[in-house]
Amino acid sequence: MAGKSRDVQVAPIGENTLVLRGRSWNRLRFEIEYAREKGTTANSYLIQSDRVALFDPPGATFTEIFLNELQSRLDLARLDYVILGHVNSNRVETLHALLKLAPQITFIGSNPAIKNLQLLLEQKYSATLSEIPLKTVIARGDESLDLGNGHELQFIPTPIPRFPDSMCTYDRKTQILYTDKLFSAHICTDQIFDEGHLAHLPDRRYYFDCVLSQQSRQLLTIIDRLQQYPAKFYAPGHGLMLRYGLHELIHSYSEWSQTQQQKNIIVAMIYASAYGNTATLAHAIARGIQKVGVGVELINCESAEPGEIRQIIEKSAGFLIGSPTLAGHLPTQVQTALGIVLACAPKSMPVGVFGSYGWSGEAVDIIAQKLRDGGYTLAFEPIRVKFTPTVATLQFCEETGTDFAQQLKEVKKIKSRSGFATSIEQAVGRIIGSLCVVTTQKEDVRTAMLASWVSQASFSPPGITVAVAKDRAIETYLQEGDYFVLNILEQGKKLERHFFKQFAPGEDRFTDLATTPSENGGVILTDSLAYIECQVSQRMECNDHWLVYATATNGKVLQENSLTAIHYRKSGHHY
Repeated sequence: MAGKSRDVQVAPIGENTLVLRGRSWNRLRFEIEYAREKGTTANSYLIQSDRVALFDPPGATFTEIFLNELQSRLDLARLDYVILGHVNSNRVETLHALLKLAPQITFIGSNPAIKNLQLLLEQKYSATLSEIPLKTVIARGDESLDLGNGHELQFIPTPIPRFPDSMCTYDRKTQILYTDKLFSAHICTDQIFDEGHLAHLPDRRYYFDCVLSQQSRQLLTIIDRLQQYPAKFYAPGHGLMLRYGLHELIHSYSEWSQTQQQKNIIVAMIYASAYGNTATLAHAIARGIQKVGVGVELINCESAEPGEIRQIIEKSAGFLIGSPTLAGHLPTQVQTALGIVLACAPKSMPVGVFGSYGWSGEAVDIIAQKLRDGGYTLAFEPIRVKFTPTVATLQFCEETGTDFAQQLKEVKKIKSRSGFATSIEQAVGRIIGSLCVVTTQKEDVRTAMLASWVSQASFSPPGITVAVAKDRAIETYLQEGDYFVLNILEQGKKLERHFFKQFAPGEDRFTDLATTPSENGGVILTDSLAYIECQVSQRMECNDHWLVYATATNGKVLQENSLTAIHYRKSGHHY
């Protein structure tokens, strides 16, 4: 199976209930939440009772193979309902194809989901809608649906800023809770349930950090609400179903969310997104902000009330506004939010503007000019991205977010320590290490980091550990399974001075340096003393750093008679 790029896996998971997992074994995805490169699954579910319901058909990647598999197991004339936990432009292609094959179906979803479904179908498939009446039911949270034989579905709207149309569904017969985006992870395996769940916890934590952590306030409320439904297991939209580690993961979600809520500095991230591209930029910037220990409150203008926007702005230390361009203008919801910001946000706040566009892109310039006219100073040049952002663009956004958060800390005068080192820190500072440069390359992104917290960790296989601060740009590319090169520096050479400087977001770390590609796809600094090609095996979270353990796959000494550069410190509270 693993040799195929895509397939559909089918298995029974409860009485009259099947899972149809569209599996993509491909490692690469452009969005941040796919950066662990373990493929993904698009999980759909089918209940065949007196009436038949299909949950969350997959996106366009799987349309043909999914529908072929579905038709081999079900006469589509029997399909009564399609339950929608979330609607996006990618999923609507499959929904349209399904509608043509089974025009009798009724779509059930939250109010925002049904509105989005109608809008997307009208934009892309208006001819079909003129021939086939669209049947829909809006689930507001007080309805249930009886499929017969005890399969009574309870609909639970679970809106969050990134997915304002999000909805979970509970089947009282099987006690399965269908959660779509919530509790997901991007990993592709032959395994269906989460046996050995601890091995997948890093994947779930990474998904949470990328997709959900900016919505921790709403998540805590949703977690409490879902506890009212006694579930044998959760059936998410991506990855493994949660049975063995369910309670531990719920506890972890609560703990991770509470940690985000306890941040001393909060940034308000206000945005709207027509096709998801501006939202992707928002989450990349937000991830960079969170790396520095600053919290983010996402505000989706399309669903947020004016009072909610005002309340979050009043408790924030800075804000960012993102918008698409629609017919050369701002969406009405962004205009409303901008008016609230101009009325109540202090002029001293650091601010930023970003957005995506298809043809003209005036919205970003309009927002930036109104903020300047209002007396605000932009913390960075407005980010304007045409169409779908690339990997390099998302890395630039993440680095911009990190710089923005560091500026906030300067403004708020919050330092991690006082100017005087304690006796403990003075003692820790006497631990010395060799100066190295960690380099990596992935698609169009090449990045590097000066490191002195490096140590040999094992003999067989030869392995090393590197401590990487959470706010380093390279941290995103040092996940389990990733490759990098550890370049050990020679004493007194220019490489040391080059990498001691501060780099701007997106700046090429290798300008004017001699480099050569490594066998593992990384970057070798040819003027270094030696290099070791490495693959990340494990990661351990250590407060403000990640401790990365990697095994050595190749290496060479380039300067036989030279000395290793050493980093001496008097204090252990800074590099």
